[in-house]
Amino acid sequence: MSGADEFSEIARLFRPFTLGAPGAFDLLDDAAVVAQRPGFDLVVTKDAVVEGVHFPVGERPDLIARKLVRVNLSDLAAKAAEPFGCFLAVAWPSAFDGAQREAFAAGLGEDLAAFGVALLGGDTVSTPGPFTASLTALGWVPQGGMVRRAGARVGDILAVSGAIGDGALGLMAARGEIEDPGGWLAGRYRLPTPRLDLRAVLRRDASAAADVSDGLVADAGHIAEASGVGLRIDLDAVPLSPAARRWLAAQPDRTGALVRLATGGDDYEVVCATRGAPPNGFTAIGEITEGPALDVRLDGVRLEIAQGGWRHL
Repeated sequence: MSGADEFSEIARLFRPFTLGAPGAFDLLDDAAVVAQRPGFDLVVTKDAVVEGVHFPVGERPDLIARKLVRVNLSDLAAKAAEPFGCFLAVAWPSAFDGAQREAFAAGLGEDLAAFGVALLGGDTVSTPGPFTASLTALGWVPQGGMVRRAGARVGDILAVSGAIGDGALGLMAARGEIEDPGGWLAGRYRLPTPRLDLRAVLRRDASAAADVSDGLVADAGHIAEASGVGLRIDLDAVPLSPAARRWLAAQPDRTGALVRLATGGDDYEVVCATRGAPPNGFTAIGEITEGPALDVRLDGVRLEIAQGGWRHL
């Protein structure tokens, strides 16, 4: 893509999403300025998506863009941060035509507007490889108040928001591997909801937290590792949606099915450690223990789980 074409396309497709942020300079500069907010820390996170790895080949471009926004905002949600801006990098394959680029931009703009996030800058390039995009998301949190993975204490309750397993089932549904009347499960996989509504609860009650992207067992394990503690997860306490319960009831191997739901990932809920009873919106699923053991149980029986979730390498 020539320089002139690149700049004109950026202006046409992406400039409207700056939402008038003065530091974005209408995307006419090589950099942006993020003015400091007294009394707050700037929280920065970055996630990338690759066709054939993080979403199916041939996925609708608008859905790719919207999921890219949401998985990044999910990281900020788990840190109890308030999102406000982002930077986009996208590598268009040669087969990705103008209509597909416009569809991607439309999806991006839809969700940036919905979550009140301004596009501050980024880059567009071409690639012979698969479609690849990454987003750097920025958020504010009261100074010293970011909820880290580290911070869990022995005796804390392990709790999780929402329902677990819909992401894994949604991927199966998107692939046509299971029935999905109305496409609800596939929708949960394609367009997860970042739990930004839990910001105040996490700031008040959580000693540590992570979003459930790689799998509940894996992401709870990240908290334990960062905190230097162990944990116990009771699989029979993990909250499931009605759709997941129906799927589970039809499985001949209940234990294997529950493990699959708890390790499948793509739920984008929040798992946290909290002192005392779990806060509203969360379900107690275990306890923080003396390290470093990861103890996963079903009906009181300890299970051996080879892999707690998705591995990136």
